[in-house]
Amino acid sequence: MAEKVTKVGVKREEGYLYYVDKAGDISRAKMARGRRKKKK
Repeated sequence: MAEKVTKVGVKREEGYLYYVDKAGDISRAKMARGRRKKKK
């Protein structure tokens, strides 16, 4: 389970997932939900 440690004041944008990377920095990745299948 995740644990909230501190607030850092990051402005969050909709559609992105925010996480702490291996170097301890805050990173973001585009969420891959709600994609449509490509037409043939």
